[in-house]
Amino acid sequence: MHKEAIELYGNQLRVRVCGIHIQDKKILLVKHHALQGEGFFWAPPGGGLQFGETLTQAIQREFLEETGLHVKVEHLIAVTEYLSLPLHAIELFFQVHVLNGTLIQGKDPEISAHNQLISDVKMLSLQEIQALKQTIQPKHTFHKVLDDVQILNLLK
Repeated sequence: MHKEAIELYGNQLRVRVCGIHIQDKKILLVKHHALQGEGFFWAPPGGGLQFGETLTQAIQREFLEETGLHVKVEHLIAVTEYLSLPLHAIELFFQVHVLNGTLIQGKDPEISAHNQLISDVKMLSLQEIQALKQTIQPKHTFHKVLDDVQILNLLK
């Protein structure tokens, strides 16, 4: 279990905002070290909404921190609840379009340098996601929003 992240994010209800960026039938995903257990967790870029921050400002900030990209926030496309105690979050997913920037492996500024969770940032096709799901070592898991029919249709 990733102790520092659990201390920061656990035992509270968080509101998270995330961006879905799809280009050339590939979706932008961030690969995180799993917070609970071993392996990796792939999810669209996003993070916690800060007090006084708009949804748009939060998505733009998170995208820049995690990917180095500046985005235009479009419309809401999905709402999910993540509940795996001690983690609990309501997550709002918005379609976004990249305006500019260079894709990089970003950082989570709330986590210390030696405990960073982000290990990769990639544009992945549906076929690449399915292939990673079949990988046994290390274990790859994906955010359940990637099972959303609307999002899957954008990747086909």
